Amino acid sequence: MSSRVVMPTRCFCPELGGKMAIEPQKVEVQPGGIAIQWKDGHKSFYPSKYLRANCGCAHCVEEWTNRRILDPATVPDDIRALDYMEIGRYALQFLWSDGHYTGIYPFTRLRELCPCEECARAKPH
Repeated sequence: MSSRVVMPTRCFCPELGGKMAIEPQKVEVQPGGIAIQWKDGHKSFYPSKYLRANCGCAHCVEEWTNRRILDPATVPDDIRALDYMEIGRYALQFLWSDGHYTGIYPFTRLRELCPCEECARAKPH
């Protein structure tokens, strides 16, 4: 299990109307998934298989059509993140136990993927 405090930034996002961009405060690799404490106080927990199945890299999603190539059923049930690293000040990249490592998860995408009940209610149906 690894945990690191993410360095503070002063990144402002034009897509958010100049508001402070979505940023993690703390990221923790746990046995069942990834826990993120966001700077706005929100807490997210991403089960490993869910996050791996939602990888957006060119090996998992067709680059031009955005068609999903990775069949989520092929992701092992016991998949786990072995480690992660920050990509600039906008994303995280995970090393998965199946050897996959090319997926970059922008902070905004991670918040979109948050599976908690609060976020599920806020998503358009």
